[in-house]
Amino acid sequence: MSQIISIEGPEQNERQRIQRILDGEQREYAWFVNTYSLQVLSFTSHMLPDAEDAKEVAQDAFVKAFRSLGSFGFQSSFCTWVCRIAYHEALNRLKRRRIHYVDISDAPAVADEEFSTGREERIRLMEAAIDNLQAEEHMLLHLYYYEDRPLSEIAYIMDAEANTLAARLHRIRKKLMKMIKQKEDEQTQR
Repeated sequence: MSQIISIEGPEQNERQRIQRILDGEQREYAWFVNTYSLQVLSFTSHMLPDAEDAKEVAQDAFVKAFRSLGSFGFQSSFCTWVCRIAYHEALNRLKRRRIHYVDISDAPAVADEEFSTGREERIRLMEAAIDNLQAEEHMLLHLYYYEDRPLSEIAYIMDAEANTLAARLHRIRKKLMKMIKQKEDEQTQR
């Protein structure tokens, strides 16, 4: 007698777990929290400078996702959906706190090669410049360059069009280059 083995992908596993939760097995939700909590916390930590705020927003996102589980349409992975919720929660928290950032919007065109000079000072200046970006800009850079997420997924999380985000990435790179050159000029004048 041969045995049929079913191969279950992560999406199917998530669908089954969500269905069990919706059918009343609420303890199943702990699997999602245990599986994705570090990713969501890492995500919120990049938007919120205070570690406690980042933890609270991550927890709030999971609570909100649990309450809205019936409306989850599987248009993304569960983790991406929770990150989308966390993103909007973090933005709301920042707005309530009225955090202000430096804005340098009329930067000249910049080639990507200028960022990859390999000079240690340039890297330090770039890290400092990134820290001065608005939360949404910082998150866009993080998702695209550090987490290597596709623009389509980032667009879902940030509730924007992929083409718009591509244009924003271009403007952010120009803005960073202007900030870096400004700091370099200041240092050479000293």
